[in-house]
Amino acid sequence: MTSVDPATIALAHRLCEASGAVIRPYFRQRIEIVNKLADSFDPVTEADKGGERAIRAILDAERPDDAILGEEYGAKPGTSGWRWVLDPVDGTRCFITGRHEWGSLVALEKDEVPVLGILDQPVLGERFIGVNGRTELHQAGRVIPLQVRGCAGLKDAVLCATDPSAYMTPEQIAAFERVKAEARLTRYHGDCYIFAMLAMGFVDVIVEGAFRRWDIAALVPLVEGAGGVITNWQGGTWRDGDAVLACGDRKVHAQVIALLRA
Repeated sequence: MTSVDPATIALAHRLCEASGAVIRPYFRQRIEIVNKLADSFDPVTEADKGGERAIRAILDAERPDDAILGEEYGAKPGTSGWRWVLDPVDGTRCFITGRHEWGSLVALEKDEVPVLGILDQPVLGERFIGVNGRTELHQAGRVIPLQVRGCAGLKDAVLCATDPSAYMTPEQIAAFERVKAEARLTRYHGDCYIFAMLAMGFVDVIVEGAFRRWDIAALVPLVEGAGGVITNWQGGTWRDGDAVLACGDRKVHAQVIALLRA
């Protein structure tokens, strides 16, 4: 595993601080909402755009050789082998409805492998970071190590998903229902925030539909650093556009894979 040096980790924290300073004033305000799609609803606001611009300005000044991939402003090539992957408001639907289950995602990849991931919730003052094989919550001056919880089996598990009806194909919904039928409790919505709850040990299984790279790059180090596993539905390494499965316990992960394949 590629290690990340302290200066780069400090930079990642500063990126979140800069983005959060832009985003916070827009939360629970009546702001303009633009739909990015003609045939469905994919909202974007100035919070999304301004947060990404703030991060890009710092990277352009301090890490000009690094590549950047962001949801709002696309790809900038680099020559260093490092790439920053950005989604300053993951969960815009939650954001525009005044709910807190959204986060700012900042990831760093080395040769396209995520090696650092931050989920920052700038309104709650929560910053979850996975890097160098560990995951921590930084909040109110405290640093709290995070660990997923063990789970005897799917029958004892808490299952989460954002919205199967909106993000899954009919075939995927049928597979999801097989998992749901075996789980103890199922809760919906939460976007990236539910992955932080898995890392904290409050959620056992997350089953999601197709993700783009900016949706997941930050979550891989976050989940794995807390001892969890995150893959596609076939149990392999996630690729851009794959559906996502994350579990705290590998025994449960194997059970869910079997149901998704059935």
